[in-house]
Amino acid sequence: MSFAISNTAGLARLPPTSRRATPASLLLFALSASSLVAPSHSMRTAGPQSKRTLSPYAQPTCPLNRDTCPATIGSRSFHSTSHNRKPQFTYHVAASYSAKQDRFNAEQNLFTRPVYDPSESKTTDLRECKESIDKRQRAKSGQDAFFFSQVGNTSATTFGVADGVGGWVESGLDPADFSHGLCEYMACAARSWPHGSNTTSLHPKHLLQVAYDMVTDDANIEGGGSTACLAVAEADGNIEVANLGDSGFMHLGLNAVRHFTQPQTHAFNTPYQLSKTPQRMLVQMAVFGGPATLSDLPKESSVTHHKVRHGDVLVFATDGVWDNLSPQDALSIVSRHMVDLGAWVEKDGTIEVGQDLTKLVQADSARKADSSSLQAKVAVAIAKEAKETGLNTRRDGPFAKEVQKYYPGENWHGGKPDDIAAVVAVVLEEGFPRSKL
Repeated sequence: MSFAISNTAGLARLPPTSRRATPASLLLFALSASSLVAPSHSMRTAGPQSKRTLSPYAQPTCPLNRDTCPATIGSRSFHSTSHNRKPQFTYHVAASYSAKQDRFNAEQNLFTRPVYDPSESKTTDLRECKESIDKRQRAKSGQDAFFFSQVGNTSATTFGVADGVGGWVESGLDPADFSHGLCEYMACAARSWPHGSNTTSLHPKHLLQVAYDMVTDDANIEGGGSTACLAVAEADGNIEVANLGDSGFMHLGLNAVRHFTQPQTHAFNTPYQLSKTPQRMLVQMAVFGGPATLSDLPKESSVTHHKVRHGDVLVFATDGVWDNLSPQDALSIVSRHMVDLGAWVEKDGTIEVGQDLTKLVQADSARKADSSSLQAKVAVAIAKEAKETGLNTRRDGPFAKEVQKYYPGENWHGGKPDDIAAVVAVVLEEGFPRSKL
């Protein structure tokens, strides 16, 4: 199944020529086949926050100032019930979100099912596919957006987030149209693959290019801009991630940060971003002059490759999360819930994957995961913490620390209110020893 959601809301950033707006809300969704992204920060407006004590489980083992972990990534042998076959993995996903101006509601701000069933439409025309999506059914997530889709008839899946550039509001445009449209086209292109493609496998950078081309040619999307972070996850455990801008992806495994994306920025609080300039603005610039709008291309995305393990957790989120939660914060939240719910268990001073993981993610094909699933609870916990931290005027979050670093005279303290979107995927190895459902 596939679906796309987007959200835009919240703080206005600098104009599109200098910076994208802060609005970023979260959308949630949970399916049995997808992977998540993680961190990257960019500057925003927010209030102070009170100091918080991290969970004793939050002890990252990788240097957080590096884009990848040392040789430990993917180096651990996989567990399998058979030594004669390669392990196969499924990705159990949920998303939680909150528009900047809304109160957080754990039950309403959760998505665990696709917005539409791709099996209901056999069209390979991307425009027709996108137009079949009811705009009124989009998640109330502000200017942020996200999507999920099976890749054609393969066992691969793809998912990601996009954060609309709020500065376009000053030009009379709704940034949500661009970010939502981008995600909807990516979902449509993925599920119709390999139609129109001459490649033997789908890559996230290519998927982003196809969607961007469609948005650029879509007359119903007058203009706008967005960052993007997306992945293609294979059943063999290989994941390819493409990140453009300051949304981000985090890979966590057994109480360790295995990867944390670094934001792409032109300058402080000026992330890389895709954009489409309305014809009326192009005419005005041609007649009266003025600076061109900032616009980067999908080919400039940073691409990384990862190998997942049984029990790993993937988090894809917009900067409404990463401006308020550090990698240590996110690890603490995830570790606390994974241990408390029995997904990770302490044994002889170490942490192992619990035997009930299959049951916890509700992997039984007879039903769809719901709000009581492990992935839903973790997604809600991340979004809720980001929301509360963004409104806290006493505790300095990552954004506040960046402001203090680059603009020490601003006296900026606290969190940064913004749209929030967090997508969480729990990795399950098929055939791994587990308890009876």
